[in-house]
Amino acid sequence: MDAQLRAGVAVYNAGHYHAAHDAWEQRWLALDDGDDERFLHGLIQFTAAIYHARNRNWSGATGLAESGGEYLADLPADYRGVNVETVRESLTALERDPERVERAPAPALTYEGNSLALADLDFDASAVAAAVLAEDLGYDEGVIERAVEYARADLDSGDEGSQFVTFVLDFVRDPDSRPIVAQRLSEHVDRREHREADVDGLFEER
Repeated sequence: MDAQLRAGVAVYNAGHYHAAHDAWEQRWLALDDGDDERFLHGLIQFTAAIYHARNRNWSGATGLAESGGEYLADLPADYRGVNVETVRESLTALERDPERVERAPAPALTYEGNSLALADLDFDASAVAAAVLAEDLGYDEGVIERAVEYARADLDSGDEGSQFVTFVLDFVRDPDSRPIVAQRLSEHVDRREHREADVDGLFEER
């Protein structure tokens, strides 16, 4: 859960509230009832409440703030490294006054005492962030998925300088360059796929 958790925290802190919940959702759905399930459920409700408030859906925001607070109510102030008490306080305030998001920034999420940014993520967490950002921002999810697969294969073979690794990290970390990085990733994926197809063709009967 660590990579998904850190990715969601950093994506949230970057202001992508809808994408943040996507980083946690698959892991949450696989959990049985318990503290971890309530923790991720509460974080998902929290980011959704912020998202709806920023889109001026006041009733949706207050309902999610109430239920999110209930999921997190019995957890420690700091759970799995995340500042849960800050989240609870924010949910309580949001339930009372959802329009506060227009007067003050959403609270930062911290992980092990640090307010994680996208640039702080290692490759595993960046791979999660890349996938959810691609979906949220309208990039080709298939290209990003294949790029991550190639990056992992390169890392497994010891190629830490792989262009796939570099571009996946850049896609996550550099929003200004994200469109051109996505284009470069698409080109590199096409070339890699064609090269693999050419090699496979050598062993086909002629």
